[in-house]
Amino acid sequence: MLRFILPFLIILPPLAYALIALWCGRAYFGRSREAADHAPPVTILKPVKGMDADSLENFASFCRQDYPCYQIVFACASASDPVIPVIRELMATYPSHDIELVINDRIYGPNYKVCNLMNAFPKAKHDLIIVCDSDIRVGERYLREVCAPFADPAVGLVTSLYRTSRFEGGACAIEAMGFTAEMVPNVMVALRLEGLSFALGASMAVRREALESIGGFGALVDYLADDYQLGNKVHRAGWRLALSDYCVESVMHRESLANILSRQLRWARTMRVSRPGGYFASGITQPFPAACLALLIAGFAPAGLAAAGFLYLVRCSVATMYSRSFLRDSILPRWLWLLPVRDGLAFATWGLAFLGNRVRWRGHLYRLLPGGRMEEMVPPA
Repeated sequence: MLRFILPFLIILPPLAYALIALWCGRAYFGRSREAADHAPPVTILKPVKGMDADSLENFASFCRQDYPCYQIVFACASASDPVIPVIRELMATYPSHDIELVINDRIYGPNYKVCNLMNAFPKAKHDLIIVCDSDIRVGERYLREVCAPFADPAVGLVTSLYRTSRFEGGACAIEAMGFTAEMVPNVMVALRLEGLSFALGASMAVRREALESIGGFGALVDYLADDYQLGNKVHRAGWRLALSDYCVESVMHRESLANILSRQLRWARTMRVSRPGGYFASGITQPFPAACLALLIAGFAPAGLAAAGFLYLVRCSVATMYSRSFLRDSILPRWLWLLPVRDGLAFATWGLAFLGNRVRWRGHLYRLLPGGRMEEMVPPA
């Protein structure tokens, strides 16, 4: 009897988490939403380095906003960066827009993206500041949706979910599926059970007063997870964080699986040092190791096959619900056959995060320190 029941007991944690994630997602995406009618002036800061997929179109999407007053400031460290001509073309295409380009190689710390933000910040004209990654594309109502929560003076920061609905190849499908099947459900659970205490780097809007209350962008320059730290510091400073109803699009270009896994490992090690307890506990909610353990304990008998099959039936159903109904990214069910592969790689990455503290980011090698700080490792001459 125990041999029959034990496989089902093993799958209980990830099974329960999947159902909780579905409940939290339905509660958030199914709620009634207020009309967006608060539109204060805003400055968009875009730190850039190198070319992304369709960079010009990504940038141009921010110039087509249905919004009364906004400024865009691009920040780059090198005048020879290949993205500079693209920004010049954008400025020529939209001459009536308030667009500036700051080229400054001054370094304040190991996070060069934050250094770009620090160099660009003096050009910001408005009291709402949006930091948006260079590979993000938005629709014309993005600014109205993101700025609306600031009608509440207690809101210090607004962040946005992100998805990828256009990509090429199975490797990119694995990463895009991670947003749909893991990242967004995790955010939904955290939002419902704990409240929002972090930001997502794809899109972060922050009140100037809130940013200054934590010491400005300079407070983030020693951290790899600057997005998490920005949200967490603003939260701990007493401001309320809000999640926008607007989901931005992360535009991916074709990459090798090795590059994608390297990036996943960087994110995993970053979260391990930023939230060690929560990161360790996340291992028991992963479905792949539970399904494998259920099979092994049962000796691949019908009970183990039934437990693993039932777990993945629920897992696939919840992931498809997020893809089709919540995020509407159209990834699933087309790529559903890759979900167990993605889960297996995610578990391997979770484990590898404990076996080292080095990460590579945009050609630089860093050592992660306790608390999420980092230091660049300079190779010997």
